[in-house]
Amino acid sequence: MNTAPPSTLPAQTVTTHLEIEPSILYFGTPVVLLSTENQDGSFNLAPISSAWALGKTVVIGLGRVGQTAYNLGSRPDLVISLPAPAQWPAVERLAPLTGRNPVPPGKPKGCRFEPDKFAAAGMTSEPSHLVRPPRVAGCPIQLEARAERVQPDVSGEFVIVEAVVCKVHADSRIVVPGTDHIDPAAWSPLIYNFRHYFGLGPELGHSYRTQTPRN
Repeated sequence: MNTAPPSTLPAQTVTTHLEIEPSILYFGTPVVLLSTENQDGSFNLAPISSAWALGKTVVIGLGRVGQTAYNLGSRPDLVISLPAPAQWPAVERLAPLTGRNPVPPGKPKGCRFEPDKFAAAGMTSEPSHLVRPPRVAGCPIQLEARAERVQPDVSGEFVIVEAVVCKVHADSRIVVPGTDHIDPAAWSPLIYNFRHYFGLGPELGHSYRTQTPRN
C-alpha cells in the first residue's frame, strides 16, 4: 500500500511518442577542438561534436573528407582541447571553415578554405609538451594525445579515431585543491545539443563512484 502523502505522488501524465527521422542525432555531446599537423608543418584546428572517453582513450568521430581525418592518417599526434560554454562564439567561427584546399565535395554549403584557423576564430595557440600540435589557449581542459587507430565507420562517410591521452592540462580553477580531480561544480563543458550550444544546468546528484562527493 502506498502511504506517501498525495502531494508527493507522481503526476499521472499521458505521453505520446512520434516516429521521426531527424537529420542528425547530436543529443547533447561535448564540443572539442582538435589541433593536428598539416603536411607542410602548419597546424589545423577543427571543432568536433562527437567525442567520448573510455579510460585514457578518447574516441572521436570525424568527417571522412576533412583536413583533420587527412592529417591523422599519417601524422597521429593531436591535442583535444575542451572549450568552456562562454567560448561558443569562437567555436562557431570555426564551424564553416576547412583546412582542405580546394574545398572537397561533401562539405556543407558555405564552407570555405582557411589556412589560419586560430586567427580566424580569434583563438591563440600555446606549445604542447609531448606532441607537435599546439594546445588552444584559454580552454580549461587540454589533452595531448596520439591517434593509435584511425578507421572508417560502417557507413563509409565518417572516420573513427581512437586516441590515447598522454598528458592532461587543467585550469587550476577547476581542479580540487591538492588532488588530480576535476571539480565538477567548477567545470562545465560546452554541449552541442541538436546544433545548438548549451552549458550545464545545476547539479542533480552524483554517482556512488565519485571521488569528489559533496554533502
